[in-house]
Amino acid sequence: MTGVDYSSLTTNEPYKPLTKRIKSHAGRNSAGRITMRHQGGGQKKLYRMVDFKQNRLNDPAKVLTIEYDPYRTAFIALVEYSKANVKSYILAPHGLKVGDSLLTADVTPFTMGNRMKLKNIPVGMQVYNVELQSGQGGILARSAGAYAEVLANADGYTDLKLGSSEVRRVSWECLASIGQVSNPDWSLVTIGKAGRSRWLGIRPTVRGKAMNPVDHPYGGGEGSQPRGTRKPKDVWGNVTGGHKTRNKRKASSKLIVKRRNKK
Repeated sequence: MTGVDYSSLTTNEPYKPLTKRIKSHAGRNSAGRITMRHQGGGQKKLYRMVDFKQNRLNDPAKVLTIEYDPYRTAFIALVEYSKANVKSYILAPHGLKVGDSLLTADVTPFTMGNRMKLKNIPVGMQVYNVELQSGQGGILARSAGAYAEVLANADGYTDLKLGSSEVRRVSWECLASIGQVSNPDWSLVTIGKAGRSRWLGIRPTVRGKAMNPVDHPYGGGEGSQPRGTRKPKDVWGNVTGGHKTRNKRKASSKLIVKRRNKK
């Protein structure tokens, strides 16, 4: 079992006005039926209200703390805006320290954590917390260690290479932050034991071939058996593999320059 190095964190207590309690539904809908399997339990936790927009233009923000967030893999930072005199949680970039100053503007210095429009970011730079629509708030590259690479700026669009290897075209009026999301070592963590998965709210997943025929298309047989069906199926018999599931008429398809590489 391995963990994350939390030595860069500066406090154990969250800023209470920016927290709230979210009730856990354990994968159940309003009728109490399980609609998402393998969820339940988990450590009780407070949700931190993170500002993904960071749209206070030309208002420098000073970093007060670097904190752990139980709802996400990346670390978060508590910042205070000098002009508005308000505090806010943001995604912390890798290498951010207490006392650093961050700025959101149309054009800013190309330093880690600053936020600006994509059209003003040079080709080859790493960005994170990228908007898909102007004013919407960051959508792309928000998990631990994630970033997108700026490939080109032309004709009102910026081409971004995402962590999945997909190349996507985004309006260059959208905001993006310079750098890489914090906690890049998270991908090296080994859960180590079943109990740790339960702390995270993950219940056991039983293999279909280990079930009885009444419970799964792969069930039954004497001893270990191969799948025995022509196509991969889920527990309800729906075909799950070998065909594309993306809607052919989806409007954003024209903005995908290159699909991700197959594993």
